[in-house]
Amino acid sequence: MKFEMKAKDPQSKARAGVIETDHGKIETPIFMPVGTAGSVKAVHQRELKEDINADIILGNTYHLYLRPGLDTLEKAGGLHKFNGWDRPILTDSGGYQVYSLSGTRKIKEDGVVFQSHIDGSRHHFTPENVMDIQRSIGADLIMAFDECTPFPCDYSYAKQSMEMTHRWLKRCCDRFDSTEGKYGYNQTLLPIVQGSVYKDLRVQSAEAIAEAGREANAIGGLSVGEPAEMLYEMTDLVCDVLPEDKPRYLMGVGTPANILECIALGVDMFDCVMPTRNARNGMLFTTQGIINIRNKKWADDFSPIDAELGGYASTFYTKGYLRHLIHSKEMLGAQIASVHNLTFYLWLVREARKQILAGTFREWKDMMVPRVSQRL
Repeated sequence: MKFEMKAKDPQSKARAGVIETDHGKIETPIFMPVGTAGSVKAVHQRELKEDINADIILGNTYHLYLRPGLDTLEKAGGLHKFNGWDRPILTDSGGYQVYSLSGTRKIKEDGVVFQSHIDGSRHHFTPENVMDIQRSIGADLIMAFDECTPFPCDYSYAKQSMEMTHRWLKRCCDRFDSTEGKYGYNQTLLPIVQGSVYKDLRVQSAEAIAEAGREANAIGGLSVGEPAEMLYEMTDLVCDVLPEDKPRYLMGVGTPANILECIALGVDMFDCVMPTRNARNGMLFTTQGIINIRNKKWADDFSPIDAELGGYASTFYTKGYLRHLIHSKEMLGAQIASVHNLTFYLWLVREARKQILAGTFREWKDMMVPRVSQRL
């Protein structure tokens, strides 16, 4: 993997760059649609490529390991061949999913024992076998195995967890460096900064992750319930420590406003289930603000969902028709809303990139944050 910086905003820490992988280029800043089980919910691969024009999507190690399973993925030739996506893929290591299974898992120095949410069967994730699993899945960018601490958590727990994450990272790196990919292309390992909302721990973790010397770095353990001000404070702190010449990935963030503010702090890559999950419940993100399409005020509105945005889903279908579909629980409603929201998120980061290249990002961001946050 290679990263080239193209521009920096003169009034913030925002950057525009290009990541090169064996499955294609990723222009940053970028938002990555979440395809947990190998599929971005309610969205065809054709729409991801042609309408949304996503550079990269996500898969999840925990879910893909359980179903369809590694045997099936290996027989298919990896996730790219299995789901027909020929652009880059990133896989989350499963650390966050294991964290969310707090009632059915045990964390030890060796790794994590957990029960499947599907059938209750018991499984064991270690830093080593999570590297092996992600080799079998075949993503271009793979995540180190870490523990995602909850919010709030006390200082002692956050420190112990962070230190274990660092020890696990050493084991991940050793295993990754002693193995090769299975499908004829290169894979890149990303370590993850932890430390909860404690400044000294975040700095210590960022320094440890920087010392690992990998090609890209991630920031985890945020967007788990902490106030937005803490999210920004921790992100700013960490970005000042992580190497400037490598991409920075802020995991699980977030709202359009979160993304714009964190681009301004020096983050390059984002992912979040919000655009698709909220779409299925009738929440639309637009260039003018947030729409709850379930509200009666949209019933007789026959204007496009977002005429300024472009894209088929956003300009062909009307608000009134989409409201009808969502209320009727028609599958097409979830499809249209999901494609629209992802189109908006990709538009947002690409417009941010244009503004960075033009040297006008800060002014544009300050204008856009209140606009995209307002309820219509």
